[in-house]
Amino acid sequence: MVHAEVAVLGAGAAGLSLAHRLAQAAPGARRVSAVLVDAPPGPLRPPSRTWCFWEQDAGPFDAALTAEWRSLRVHTPAGRPIQDDIAPLRYKMLRSDDFERLVARGLAHSDDVRRLEATVETVHGDARGAEIRARAADGRPVTVHARWVFDSRPLARLPAARTTLLQHFRGWFVRTERPVFDPATVDLMDFRVPQPPRGLAFGYLLPTGRHEALVEYTRFSDAVLPREAYEDELRRYTQDVLRLGAFEVTATETGVIPMTDARFTRRPAPSVFRIGAAGGATRPSTGYTFSAVQRQTRAVADALHAGRDPAPPPAHPARSRAMDAVMLRALDSGRVDGAAFFAGLFARVPMERLLRFLDGGTRLREDLSVGVRTPVLPMLRTVAELPWLARTPSAGP
Repeated sequence: MVHAEVAVLGAGAAGLSLAHRLAQAAPGARRVSAVLVDAPPGPLRPPSRTWCFWEQDAGPFDAALTAEWRSLRVHTPAGRPIQDDIAPLRYKMLRSDDFERLVARGLAHSDDVRRLEATVETVHGDARGAEIRARAADGRPVTVHARWVFDSRPLARLPAARTTLLQHFRGWFVRTERPVFDPATVDLMDFRVPQPPRGLAFGYLLPTGRHEALVEYTRFSDAVLPREAYEDELRRYTQDVLRLGAFEVTATETGVIPMTDARFTRRPAPSVFRIGAAGGATRPSTGYTFSAVQRQTRAVADALHAGRDPAPPPAHPARSRAMDAVMLRALDSGRVDGAAFFAGLFARVPMERLLRFLDGGTRLREDLSVGVRTPVLPMLRTVAELPWLARTPSAGP
């Protein structure tokens, strides 16, 4: 039987981030005993993936970054490039394997946080604490008792919502024969790909050298595609749009991210909290999650080290969630053309301000300045419609 003040379930971005912060207590801070419960190697452990986020200047995970950029570019459906310097922000690329190695090094030198490989089967919590029943890889039952539980495991089913779209993508890590990439600039959204009748599609290019890049095909819609469809779109994009010439695919990446206006329960039991995507950290309008995870886990770790109630704060401001609900509904209903909507925003709003807006870091006046640069009449019609829409269950990805 394992006893700890804190149990962290799942070792994705949120679980690893919280464990890392608990192991990095400031001098004089209250010490917190914690156990990170991670599934053994197998289908319940998430595959390698890439996280991108933006922050100002240096950050705590810079040692593990694959690359970072200050120049972003968007291509309109007609092919016009829109490029801007996002200083003082930096757009950063972090591979999950590199992040896990960085966290593992910190945990190896911590007396407060231990790691346990086991598959969680049940979690029962009340006002006094929680009991976690799990099973080790060899079939041995494991029980963990903790005062607080932070569960970052994916939800089996999404909460009921008025609108749920899926951001689904496939990416190729490529190495070209010719030096075709500009390693100083990210192509954040390239709309020079065929657009679906509803939703939108775009290319995404993260160059890590003159010959190397991650190239993705991404779509916002209500259903995923067959794998062959992603491969066809990537071949078309790399050959007909980017004109890369000869290249080899060194690795692949696939993902599905729910974009929903559902209300996520952050405290399913008095001593149990959900964090990360399961706790609503994914920004509904973009699918970005990593920055919100850092805000959540920083607040939780600070509260625990100070001896306060460690309830995670909302991942995004209420005003941001309300604006996202309008955008999702307008996109899903077909009232706005998705590619034109996003291309128009990047054309009319400085990218640095738009990124701060997408991260919930803008003031009301700045939010309004972004809002008036959207298709006003379709958005107002959607605002009037939303209160009358029922929230319905969604199977999710």
